Formats: sequence, structure tokens, C-alpha cells
Amino acid sequence: MSKHAIIHIEFSSNDPKASGKFYADLFEWKIEENEEMQYVSFETEPDHGGGFNDTSQEMTDPGDILPYVSTDDIETSLARAEELGGRIVMPKTEIPTVGWFAIFSDPTGNNVGLYTSLNP
Repeated sequence: MSKHAIIHIEFSSNDPKASGKFYADLFEWKIEENEEMQYVSFETEPDHGGGFNDTSQEMTDPGDILPYVSTDDIETSLARAEELGGRIVMPKTEIPTVGWFAIFSDPTGNNVGLYTSLNP
């Protein structure tokens, strides 16, 4: 059974590169830009971090935070979320060479991501 730990957090930003620089300067987080995916990620320590969503391309507004929870079975987790009154915002989607993710909204409107690694 999956432990369902929060494993990744995304901050929404009008300028992900500027956000990355700010947090690198403030907290000395390791920042990595992926031009192909138009995504800026951060690492706070090994195996802990997140990224900065570009609000012009995502379904988020500046200031939104999206936590990702690990799961062994995204489809089962999405189905259970729906049974409990949630709704699917983004179905299971592949992240090439990394794994899969999905996003659901809970009954009160909070968005939560699900993640399954390609290399468990």
C-alpha cells in the first residue's frame, strides 16, 4: 500500500525564472530550468523540492500552491476521490522518463496532484 506522502509542491508564478532566482538567493535552493517543458524546478535537499508553474500556461493563479501526493495507483486514487465528492481536473498524464501525474479537486475546491514515479 502506498504511503501517500506529500512529495512535491508547486508554486504558481507570473515569472517562474524570477521566482527560481529569488528562492535560490533567499534559501540557496538548487534551481533547474527545463526549457523544453517550460518549467523551473527547485530542490531543497535530496529528494525534496518542487517547481514553479507558469500561470500563463497552467490552470493556476499567482499565489496558488499545488501539493503532490505519491500513490502506487493513480486511477484508483482518482476514482476514490470522485466517490468521496471530488472531481478530476487533469487525468493521468505521462511525464516522459519520469512517471505520471494527475490532478483532482476536493469537495471544497482545493486542487491536489497525484504522482507515480517511473522508478519506484
